[in-house]
Amino acid sequence: MSQPRIFPLGDAALVCETPPPATLECQRRVWAAAESARDWPHVLEVVPGMNNLTLVFDPLEADREALTEQLLAAWNAAGKAAEAGREVEIPVQYGGEFGPDLQAVADHTGLTVREVVQRHADGEYVVFFLGFQPGFAYMGGLEPALHTPRRASPRLEVPAGSVGIGGEQTGIYPAVSPGGWQLIGRTELPLFDPARRPPTLLQPGDRVRFTIAGIHA
Repeated sequence: MSQPRIFPLGDAALVCETPPPATLECQRRVWAAAESARDWPHVLEVVPGMNNLTLVFDPLEADREALTEQLLAAWNAAGKAAEAGREVEIPVQYGGEFGPDLQAVADHTGLTVREVVQRHADGEYVVFFLGFQPGFAYMGGLEPALHTPRRASPRLEVPAGSVGIGGEQTGIYPAVSPGGWQLIGRTELPLFDPARRPPTLLQPGDRVRFTIAGIHA
C-alpha cells in the first residue's frame, strides 16, 4: 500500500488519506490508527472516515509537525490490523413496496430479480464508517456484479430501514430522509436509537450479513 497523504485542515486539524478505491486493508489501518490516536496528548477528537482519518488537536499545545510524524508512524505500524467487529444479521424484505428499485438494479446488472437478491444476501459486508445521518453504515464488500449507479433523481423521502445500493456500496437508511441510492429492500431492525448504548446498531469493523425475509414482486 502506498504512503498516505497527510495535510492540515485549518490550524487545528490534520487529515490522513489515501486515494480511492476504498479497501478493507485501508479501513483496518484507519481504525487501528484512530484507536492509537485517541490516547495522544492534545488530540481533542478523532474522526475515522472512508479512506481517511482526521485528528482535531489543540493548536496552542500540540506540535503539528511532530503530530504529523506520529500519525504517519501509527499508520505504518497498523498494518493489517485484526478486525474486532461483531457479526450482525439483518433480515430484509426484498422488492415490492419495500424495494421499489430492485427491478431497476436487475435491469442494470443483467441479472434476474432473484439473482440480485440471492447475490446480495450471499455477500459478507464490512462497515467501513458511519456518516450521512446517525447510524448510516457505509459498507464494503458488494460484489462487482451488483454495482449500480445512484438514481439520477434522488427521492425526497426514503423510509427508515431501506436497504440500498449506491455505486460500489450497500447501506441501510436508519431514519426517514432524502436519498438517491437504489432501494432493493427494507428491514424492521432499528439502526439508530438514542436511548440505546451505543445508539447505533452497527459500528465500524462490524461484519454484516443480509438474510432473505421475503421476496416481493
